Amino acid sequence: MLFRSRAVTGVEIKDLKGLADEGKKQVGSGVVALVATSEDGKGSIVVGVTPDLVTRFSAVDLVRKASEVLGGKGGGGKPDMAQAGGPDGSKADAALKAIEAALAN
Repeated sequence: MLFRSRAVTGVEIKDLKGLADEGKKQVGSGVVALVATSEDGKGSIVVGVTPDLVTRFSAVDLVRKASEVLGGKGGGGKPDMAQAGGPDGSKADAALKAIEAALAN
């Protein structure tokens, strides 16, 4: 299983899901996570899980772990694609590491 993650800037929040979908196509089987930091310092995260892995990993559970790191609460979506955010975009890398740790369990 592949885990592909990236922290990005200058990307509109509405475009994150499309980028995650593209990432899922590229990995074939895996999890894709993207964190965008806005100009005001807030972080938005999208997690995509390929269809073959949704029984093992829920994008909603993973995005919530990352949201906590960003200082947010909750997040939502579907098992294959979820989105959340938080006020502290400076912790984007730590949020991605939280997802990676969750995948290792």
